[in-house]
Amino acid sequence: MKKSLIALAVLSAVAGVAQAQSSVTMYGVLDMAIQGENRGGTGNKYALDSGIQSGSRLGFKGTEDLGSGLKANFNLEMGINADTGASAQGATFGRNATVGLSGDFGAVNLGRQNIPLFNAVDSIDPFSTGMISGTAGVGTSGYGAAAFFVPVINPRSNNTVNYTSNNYSGFSATGAYTFGEQAGSLTPQRQMGASTTYSAGPITAIAAYHAAGAVPGAYTTQRIAFAGATYDFGMLKAAASYGRYTGGKAWMLGATVPVSAVGSVVASVTQATNNYFSNENKGTQFGIGYTHSLSKRTNLYTSYSRTRNDANSNAGGLASGNGKTDNMANVGIRHMF
Repeated sequence: MKKSLIALAVLSAVAGVAQAQSSVTMYGVLDMAIQGENRGGTGNKYALDSGIQSGSRLGFKGTEDLGSGLKANFNLEMGINADTGASAQGATFGRNATVGLSGDFGAVNLGRQNIPLFNAVDSIDPFSTGMISGTAGVGTSGYGAAAFFVPVINPRSNNTVNYTSNNYSGFSATGAYTFGEQAGSLTPQRQMGASTTYSAGPITAIAAYHAAGAVPGAYTTQRIAFAGATYDFGMLKAAASYGRYTGGKAWMLGATVPVSAVGSVVASVTQATNNYFSNENKGTQFGIGYTHSLSKRTNLYTSYSRTRNDANSNAGGLASGNGKTDNMANVGIRHMF
């Protein structure tokens, strides 16, 4: 009897240690909205769409304690068009598929993941790159300010090595290298990106840069620089950003205003300039939205945006063509688990 009890105690202790050293978490987001849009000259379109405030997803992440502060980490995240049940991003784990190590040196992750530039824009945009862009009826269409600051480059890259530093007195940095995987040269389709962030108290400031080699049939060589900041005054959180990219530039001003313990009004104005034309080359978007929390995991939201373009502009690619106007309205629900 004593031997059985001792064996049971040992097994319990070993199981407890193993559980403490390794963990796997399943998580996800389901986001659905009713949309109405007029892209200018195409008529009104109404749709039930997925991923407007946040892309609908299902993910798995885990960590293993290797000792001496070193950990192994993985993340698999698939996008879901919840209105149809189909996979998004054209891949099983199209949102993220990484494995890596973290410790006192920071973290290194290998695989498909967000580029530093997109994370920088997302951290400054009051709409968190959602709600006020995309096309009605196209699943996971929210792209927010990234539609203006990152007009060509995919926000995620395959075959990528990413290093993120730890936080040092508010400062952190990220660098990424994407292999072009083309025979005979390192340059074609290669991508490189970096960002640096300062966040302390009410202020967050970030700068990012991205360079991408040409992809035949998609885009020429791209260079994108971005800088932005937010400041939380308590009664409102202000945001501002500016970016330059191959063929254009953009700026954004925005604010998040808490109106109750569970509700906030969000607004922004964003303008992009098409540098390939010397005049009639600007497009401006005005966006306003409201989010209302029902619990820590569930919220309702609504938004309206209007994008007006000069004759030689189609800012963010939102309208049906140059010189057209895009109007979009959303009413939706988001649940996180």
